[in-house]
Amino acid sequence: MNQPDPATTVLSTLTTAQKAALTSGTDFWHTTALPEAGVPRLTMTDGPHGLRRQPEGVDSLELGVSVPATCFPPAVGLGSSWNPTLVEQVGAAIAAEARAAGVGLLLGPGVNIKRSPLCGRNFEYVSEDPFLSGRIGAALIRGIQAQGVGACVKHFAANNQETDRVRVSADVDERTLREIYLPAFEHAVTTAHPAAVMASYNKINGTYSCENPWLLAEVLRGEWGFDGLVISDWGAVDDRAAALAAGCDLAMPTSAADALLAELVERGELDGALLDASAGRVLALVDRATATLAQADQAEPVDLDAHHELARRAAHESAVLLKNADGLLPLDPAADTRIAVIGELARTPRFQGGGSSHVVPTRVDNALDAIADLVEPRGLVRFAAGYTLEPAGDADAAAELIRQAAQAARTADTVLLFLGLPESAESEGADRTDIALPAAQVELVHAVAAANPRTVVVLSHGSAVELTDWRDEVPAILEGWLLGQAGGSAVADLLFGRVAPSGRLTETIPLRLQDTPSYLHFPGGEGHVWYGEGLYVGYRGYDTLGTEVAYPFGHGLTYTTFAYSGLRVGGGAGNGGMSDGGAGDGGAGHGTQPTSNACEVEFTLTNTGAVAGAEVVQLYVSETAPRLHRPAQELKAFAKVTLEPGASTTVTFQLDERAFAHWSPQYADWVITPGAFELRIGASSRDTRLSTEVILPGTGHRQPLTARSSLGEWLADPRGLAVLVAAAGEGITAIDAMGAAFPLGRIAALFGFGPQDVERLCEAAAAEAAAAEPADSDPSAARG
Repeated sequence: MNQPDPATTVLSTLTTAQKAALTSGTDFWHTTALPEAGVPRLTMTDGPHGLRRQPEGVDSLELGVSVPATCFPPAVGLGSSWNPTLVEQVGAAIAAEARAAGVGLLLGPGVNIKRSPLCGRNFEYVSEDPFLSGRIGAALIRGIQAQGVGACVKHFAANNQETDRVRVSADVDERTLREIYLPAFEHAVTTAHPAAVMASYNKINGTYSCENPWLLAEVLRGEWGFDGLVISDWGAVDDRAAALAAGCDLAMPTSAADALLAELVERGELDGALLDASAGRVLALVDRATATLAQADQAEPVDLDAHHELARRAAHESAVLLKNADGLLPLDPAADTRIAVIGELARTPRFQGGGSSHVVPTRVDNALDAIADLVEPRGLVRFAAGYTLEPAGDADAAAELIRQAAQAARTADTVLLFLGLPESAESEGADRTDIALPAAQVELVHAVAAANPRTVVVLSHGSAVELTDWRDEVPAILEGWLLGQAGGSAVADLLFGRVAPSGRLTETIPLRLQDTPSYLHFPGGEGHVWYGEGLYVGYRGYDTLGTEVAYPFGHGLTYTTFAYSGLRVGGGAGNGGMSDGGAGDGGAGHGTQPTSNACEVEFTLTNTGAVAGAEVVQLYVSETAPRLHRPAQELKAFAKVTLEPGASTTVTFQLDERAFAHWSPQYADWVITPGAFELRIGASSRDTRLSTEVILPGTGHRQPLTARSSLGEWLADPRGLAVLVAAAGEGITAIDAMGAAFPLGRIAALFGFGPQDVERLCEAAAAEAAAAEPADSDPSAARG
């Protein structure tokens, strides 16, 4: 006989009041302990990119006071690595430090979509694309939980701005939610199985996330099968009973409503089974954490030096080389050339964002010292601040800093110019109002570039900034994002060729803020923000409209070149062999017809340059003739591939049915329209190297034909067409466009049909559909 688990056993001994107490925190970082029942408390901390463990007795709102921990690149950087294996290693390192600090649950990763570059918390999020966000988020969860520490994916869902974030209603249509704002959570939950999900502050279509039964009970638990703990964001619960009833198990940080909750259960006004379920999930997580922490003494000691080196490697892969005209980079550290390092950010690095994710690092590398250490002799490196990181002050002082920087540039062979945003510009709790660099920095880059044409710009910031005013004035730009505590040394490694850049953009860099798809709708007002751009977020919008951008999604250069060739497509596992789909760079293959709605794609990638390097190959799917509006293309597979000079490898992608499906509100299901889809493989959303077409059978969803279906819909459906022609003759097919728009029931009399005739026609069409059903694909096949 199976023995009940410990959590169930303990739960059976608790009073209603004790169960209610378990469903709220006892303070800012702990669940409620029940010593009389042998239930310890669970410690949790912020931790998307490092541990923020505050010592006992410290003010919980004092963000800069926590135990030193390794500060890895935030999600804006880790996402740009496009390397789930690396991200998993980072997760494991963070969890090891958490376990040593007695932490059982890390509050991360964040996988919300970068709907607008203005969101103040974008540095904590991965991408504007849900496919990439889900894969990177799942990797971090796997790494954390492999060490026995729980991960909490957040902020569920549609938390895409800081403006009025605690109250605003994100008004989003269902299809956009399903295709853009939920898939990253779905993938993380269904493949990495996080211990917890954090419900967001905001409302979704008028209902708070914490109190949203559709979101928490129907989708999260019902459709995705999540059986872990749902936690509120800190202070997000408005109505405690409604939240519990919807499926929010734990209200954080603490609540004065425990007694009320118990009273409602005792009076029968709240189902006691709901309280039991939530308290039981809290107990289960406490048991899991207690078992892990009991074994912490047996674990390998935390090696902070090794973690710093991992942070450095992560920073290497997070930076994106945007531009490198005439091969200016990499620089030669032994070339006996004079180098001017300009910009306060080279000396005083900004390596993370502000707010609850702020980590106190174990140490910090700055780029100025790292560059000086690489260049022989050190005396060849000269520094000029160029600007201050404080708010604009004395204009004469600012002008003098620029004059000194320009003078340093004139006397140098090469300039390394560090620009970016101060921490005050990007932080949890506030959105940006523009995407410009500080005016003094823009003036500085003009002056420095005029003084020395060999100027390399290195950027530090947490979301896209506008480069339009000056990018054509400099030959090289390295997008540094926020690179964690080892970012300074990592940048030096990249600039001087000790490591080749391998990061790629996870968000489009627009020419202007006004070009961004959400521009007219962000951040809303009067308690609502309308997601009026719908599906067309980020590159989906830019590419569909053909909008010119500064740098496209997926873009990034390195110090070598790659060739793509030999594209072949097959029908997926068990569906036969491969067929040739293209014969070289830029090749466009003929259509193939897989025997299912999935397929396998493979091609050859070759390093055609003189040095080793990594390419991020990306596969985009485009429906050739969509019946519903769809973005021009969507990312559905990627791989990071490292090759030695001259080496080749075969890259294989498995595309499942979801890669081709769209969400249909009508069927409340994922639907694949039968017909042609183009597969595009390349180095960014605007750099396609290979393409081919596949013809898919579709999922067999057919709109039922009723009296309210238009005559055009009847005629477009082969079964409806057969029924109508049999009843009224071929002449019915000659109806014009105006007549075809009318429901059949409204114009039936024109063809001699009465109400009973229409009813018989509907029955006949339904019978035809039922008879043909076995020949169709399984309508639920695209749910995966």
